[in-house]
Amino acid sequence: MTDKPHKIIPLADIRYASRVPAIPAQLLAPSGLLSDTLGRPLRDLRISVTDRCNFRCNYCMPSEVFTKDYAFLPQSSLLSFEEITRLARIFVAHGVEKIRLTGGEPLLRKHLEVLIEMLAKLQTPGGKPLDITLTTNASLLAKKAQSLKDAGLQRVTVSLDGLDDAVFRRMNDVDFPVADVLKGIEVAQKVGLAPLKINMVVKRGTNDAEIVPMARHFRHSGAVLRFIEYMDVGASNGWRMDEVLPSAQVIERLNAEFPLTAIDPNYTGETAERWRYADGAGEIGVISSVTQAFCGDCNRARLSTEGKLFLCLFASQGHDLRALLRGNYADEQIAAAVGPIWQARTDRYSALRAALPADTNPADGAARRVEMSYIGG
Repeated sequence: MTDKPHKIIPLADIRYASRVPAIPAQLLAPSGLLSDTLGRPLRDLRISVTDRCNFRCNYCMPSEVFTKDYAFLPQSSLLSFEEITRLARIFVAHGVEKIRLTGGEPLLRKHLEVLIEMLAKLQTPGGKPLDITLTTNASLLAKKAQSLKDAGLQRVTVSLDGLDDAVFRRMNDVDFPVADVLKGIEVAQKVGLAPLKINMVVKRGTNDAEIVPMARHFRHSGAVLRFIEYMDVGASNGWRMDEVLPSAQVIERLNAEFPLTAIDPNYTGETAERWRYADGAGEIGVISSVTQAFCGDCNRARLSTEGKLFLCLFASQGHDLRALLRGNYADEQIAAAVGPIWQARTDRYSALRAALPADTNPADGAARRVEMSYIGG
């Protein structure tokens, strides 16, 4: 009997093409009014604080790829909290109002509360506090919720792909019980990390039977449950179109059980389509990441754990800001380099994908795209 062969992926530090941004000869100060080629402003910065996770969900970090021998980034490659805060300050000057910490699993980053406290001291040019949030699998949330809140975290989004314990254990692939995640959600709500959002990635034939039970559980809870189409991020998850359950069918299932009414977005650039229960039990959302073009108003930039700036969740190339941070450049120089990157942004992946024939795999013939586990959701 031979061991099952492992799929080998190079170190994340050199995995994705990147370029060091040029420092312009004329250093234009940030105005907070940046927009890209499609007129989209820069308002949201998502920061990955670690490339590690303690789950092996097959749509994100499948265990046959991310084995016990997988080479994650060394500590020296990660941005320090001071470096993250320095870049965050630069992005806030350019117009960012919301920062979401992500991963991997961000709560695996030691002393994360220290970073949150540092970020919570930043203000927009108009003197407003930032909206600081975090996405987590909630495996450590019960233990850390209070310290996160005390440090200045305002809200959390929890990834939870089912309530049935057997289904959940299969999906996280590390035999982690759903009860511990539900406990983390309970504690987060008690300490005031709200309004809390619950994200469920729906894979047809895997966990779609959990749609109605999830809705039933979180009705009247104050949490907003969001159903996300299984999407073609990266290459490691073996994505197939026949495993996508369109959001329209999710709504059909839910509406048959709990009548729904469509409601307006909270803000420009919101990815979720919102629905309210007709009986007043709360709201749900659907993110049609495959079946609809959802990037027309995208105002998000993404920073990898070792300081590469990506302009799209489906990008294949980043911009190496760590090289500038560690190259003794002043904040004014780095800010002047970041501005033209956003201004030249043309990314509209979902719109281009929507124009392809229905049976086309968008990954075919394309440059290798960044992995969800590396850049965060």
